[in-house]
Amino acid sequence: MPSSTVHLLRHGEVYNPAGVLYGRLPDFHLSELGRQMADCLAEHFARRAHDGARIVLLAASPLIRAQETAAPTAAALGLEVGTEPRIIEAENHFEGLKVTPRELLKPKHWPYILNPLRPSWGEPYEAQAARVLAAARDAARTAYERGGEGSEAILVAHQLPIWAARLKAEGRPLAHDPRKRECTLTSLTSLTIDTSTGSVVSLRYTEPAARLLPGAATTPGA
Repeated sequence: MPSSTVHLLRHGEVYNPAGVLYGRLPDFHLSELGRQMADCLAEHFARRAHDGARIVLLAASPLIRAQETAAPTAAALGLEVGTEPRIIEAENHFEGLKVTPRELLKPKHWPYILNPLRPSWGEPYEAQAARVLAAARDAARTAYERGGEGSEAILVAHQLPIWAARLKAEGRPLAHDPRKRECTLTSLTSLTIDTSTGSVVSLRYTEPAARLLPGAATTPGA
C-alpha cells in the first residue's frame, strides 16, 4: 500500500484582545505566545527531519495566522509555503462579533441558530470535511511523488475544519459540542493516507506545544 502522512496543523494563538470570532477576517496576526508556538512546532519538525522523516511539502490556509504559523517550519526545513485555499477557516454568520448569550438573544440572529446540526450559522460541516480531506488526499499524493513511501506533508489550517475532517475520517457524526473538540492550538491531527485510493488508513493526534497551552486562548474555533 503506497502511503504518505499529512499533518493537519492548527495555527498558533492569535492576538485578539476584543475576544471576537475573527473567522476569515484579515489582519488577525499571531500573538507573542502564538509565535512561540510556531517556533516550537518548527523545532519539532526539525528534530523529526533530523531523525529521518521525509517532510517534503508545506502549505497553509490563505489567512495570515496560518501563514505566520507555517513560516518558522518553512525556514527550519528549507521548504516554501504553498497556499491551499481548501483548508481556510469556516464561513460564519457571527464573524467579527463577540458571541455571548446576550448577543445570541438579538432577533436578527435567530434565523441562523435554528439548526445546530448543519450548522445553520455557517458553512455546513459536511462541506468543511469534504474540502479539507480533498486537500489532504492531494497533499498525500504530491508528497508521495516527491519523497516516496512514508513521506510527509504539513497543512496549516484551523480548528473547526480540521475537527470536521477528523470526525468524517473516523466515521463519527459531524454535529458536536464545540467545547469538546480535541484540536488545541498548534496541535497535529496526522492522517496516514493510502495514495492509491485516497482512504485514511490511520489517524493520530499530538500536541507538540503542550507546554505552551496553559493560559492560551480557548475560544472554540478561534
